[in-house]
Formats: sequence, C-alpha cells, structure tokens
Amino acid sequence: MLPIFLLVSMAILGATTILGIATNLVIVVVNLVDRVKGKSLNPSDLILVTLGLSNMTFQFSMTANDFLSILWSDLYFSDAVYTTFITLLLFPIFSSFWFTVCLCVYYCLQIVIFTHPFLVQLKLKISQLVPFLLATSVFISVVISIPGIWSTYRDPPISNISNNQSLEMELPKLSFTYLFYSNIIGCSLPLVFVGISNCLILKSLISKSTMFEKNKSDVYSPRTEARERAARTVGCLLLLYMAFYISEIFMFVDFFPPGSPGFCTCLMVIYSYPPTQSVILIFGSPKLKKALLNLLHFSKICGMEQIETPKILSVSF
Repeated sequence: MLPIFLLVSMAILGATTILGIATNLVIVVVNLVDRVKGKSLNPSDLILVTLGLSNMTFQFSMTANDFLSILWSDLYFSDAVYTTFITLLLFPIFSSFWFTVCLCVYYCLQIVIFTHPFLVQLKLKISQLVPFLLATSVFISVVISIPGIWSTYRDPPISNISNNQSLEMELPKLSFTYLFYSNIIGCSLPLVFVGISNCLILKSLISKSTMFEKNKSDVYSPRTEARERAARTVGCLLLLYMAFYISEIFMFVDFFPPGSPGFCTCLMVIYSYPPTQSVILIFGSPKLKKALLNLLHFSKICGMEQIETPKILSVSF
C-alpha cells in the first residue's frame, strides 16, 4: 500500500488538475466562442488563450509525470521514459513563463507612457508584434527544453566497504550544468522581465494617482479602472511566479528531504500553479470573470432545481 504522503499528494494533484483544466478551459472556450461568432481576438485575448493552452499542457504533463513516477516507478525511471517525461514537463513550464512575460509586457506598454523613440514605436506596433512574441516564446522554450534529452545521468555505483558490495544509484538526474543554464534562460530571465514590467506599471500608476488628486473627475474613468485591474493582475502573476520559481529551485536541487514540511509546501505550490494562474487571469478580465460567474450561477440553479424537483407519485385505483 502507498504511504499516506503519496496518497495525499495524488489526491491534491488530482483535485488541482480538475480545477486547472476547468478554469483554463473557461479562458480558451470563451475566447474561441467569440472568434467563432466573428469577433476578432485582441492581443491580450490571444495571449490569454495561449496561456490557457500552455497551462493545460503543463497540467497534463505534470499529472502524468507524477502519477507514473508513483505508480510505475520502475518504468518511469528507465532512461528513455524519464528523459521523455522530463522534457515534456520542462517545455510547458518554460513556455508558461515566457507567455507570462508577453502578457505583462503588453499590459506595461498599454499603461505606461514612454518617451524613448524605440519604446514609442514598440507601443504603437505591439498589436502586430504579439503573434511574433508568442512564436518567439515557443521557439525559446523548445530550444532550452530539447537539450534536456542529452543532459540526464546516473551517479556511478557507490562501493560499500563494510560489505564489499556496490550500491547502484538507480534514479536518473538532470545535470547541474543544464539546470543552471536552462534556469537562467527559461525561468530567471522571464522573472526579471515580469518584475520590471510590474515596477514600471506601479510607478506609472503612482504618478497618475498624484495627477488624479488634482483632477478628481478622472479617478473613476473606465480607463483608470482598466489600468488598476491590469496592475493587480501583473502584481499577482509576479507573486505567483516568484513562489513557483523558488519552489521549483528547491525541488530540483533536493533542498528539502522527501516528506518534510518544506518539501510538501513546495510540492503544493507547484501543483496549484496552473489553476491559480488561470484564476488570476480570469478575474483580471471582465469578460472572463462575467463568463465564469454566469457559469457558476447556472450550475447553482441547475443543482437547486434537481434538489427541489418534487417526486410525482402515481396512485392506482
């Protein structure tokens, strides 16, 4: 029988998988329905759809990876299977980070007023550049994920002097060199961009709030509310990103022993990343928030109707 820790981990992973798939489906389906109706997707909607698809891929890869490693460890830790799964897991992680950069940079360019000619031109052409930025994000993620295939190794056998035997370390690992460089390009660099975008947005809002004190009539304008909503979204994404980033580093370097409180905390942060990010994205978009609330309201009404439907008794004479 599996230990309690593994059973609880599998249950939490299953729950977060269901929640993550459901919330990311809301993001993808709502925008695709608008597209089917003939409405064009604006750049932010295109980024949200891409992020939703990336998060679902990450969720499926993580669930398959962890369930296979727990239930069929002998198969999972074979060289070919381990290499395949670790590569399929790294790609959506790096993609999600770079797609998050695209969204934060887009919000930053929409909110902040720049004076540098290059940034002004970038701001004017950002709508046309978003597909290129998304494609570049995918390319970067593929380039830094594929070398993981050739970066796995096994520790050499450790000789046991007392028993004059060799103890073979069966678990494969990713090389430190690959983890270092892929972490810089796929995790650290996107984190820096997200942090810079967040700082620029906050600085812009603070300066605008000072101006609003002189002109109170503009405080509650729709444009101001959109700026504040985008700032909250970017700030929440940055906090979530940092929590996931730190947890991921701790897990890769085996900072905490398996089953320890620190290990469990890092594992829960990683498991909850896709659904938490999708919830942040949904509540940062009025259209998605309205669609989710309508869906929850409809589900509640259907549930109440099933409970309150009276039973019809037939009486035969």
